Amino acid sequence: MTTTEAPVAAEKLDAVLATGPRPPRASAVTTSLAFGWRALLRIRHVPEQLFDVTLFPVISVLLFTYLFGGAIAGSTSEYLQFVLPGILVQTVVMITMYTGIALNTDIEKGVFDRIRTLPIWRPSALVGALLGDAVRYTLASVFVVTLGLVLGYRPDGGLVGVVAGVAVLMAFSFAFSWIWTWVGLLARSAQSVMGISMMVLFPLAFLSPVFVDPSTMPDWLQTFVEINPISHAVYAVRGLMSGDSVGDEIMWTFIASAIIMAIFAPLTMRAYSRRR
Repeated sequence: MTTTEAPVAAEKLDAVLATGPRPPRASAVTTSLAFGWRALLRIRHVPEQLFDVTLFPVISVLLFTYLFGGAIAGSTSEYLQFVLPGILVQTVVMITMYTGIALNTDIEKGVFDRIRTLPIWRPSALVGALLGDAVRYTLASVFVVTLGLVLGYRPDGGLVGVVAGVAVLMAFSFAFSWIWTWVGLLARSAQSVMGISMMVLFPLAFLSPVFVDPSTMPDWLQTFVEINPISHAVYAVRGLMSGDSVGDEIMWTFIASAIIMAIFAPLTMRAYSRRR
């Protein structure tokens, strides 16, 4: 190409690329919602991801209600009234680990590096993923409550109590997800994220009032149960759905959520910024 042809080619290229004013930079809200939509599209293209939202609560409700309900409460119907809110909390809290698994998968596939090069608010990829997973938590909650209603569960708190209980659980789960987002940035593989999360979640979920009244446990174990953040979430959700006054438990649930976010959100952003 001669020197006279170079300016002509540059002008033609500018005419193609600069056909109008430069669009404004996307806001933090817009980019976060875009990544949230991306998280939902994963479910659309891989519907098997909803198995944990559907099969796990079905197995838990049927197994514990009809296998242990009579022995624990003397009646399966009475035990269902007690255990269903706890299984609701357990189900949603357990699936929070998939936030970290999905993030780690993006890292392994190189998607994470491409996202980091975009001219966007840096935390939007993480916040969007958490918002998208909040929809999964809502779907899981609706499924568990519907299953309970079919089996005979009747919340004395009515629709308002159920909605309030689910809202408290969503806030707690959103905060809890930051733990696994941080783990997803540090772990070497998605399998490692799952292994670490299961090792933490199983003791926390079972050493709580999900399945039994903690008053039947040894004193030293009751102490752990009472400081377990999942226990406060169970008490709050169960009380709201039953129409009881549980203002203190709601307060402690929000305090636990705030503490978790205050610790793990900065750790996550630090790991996100240092990731190479």
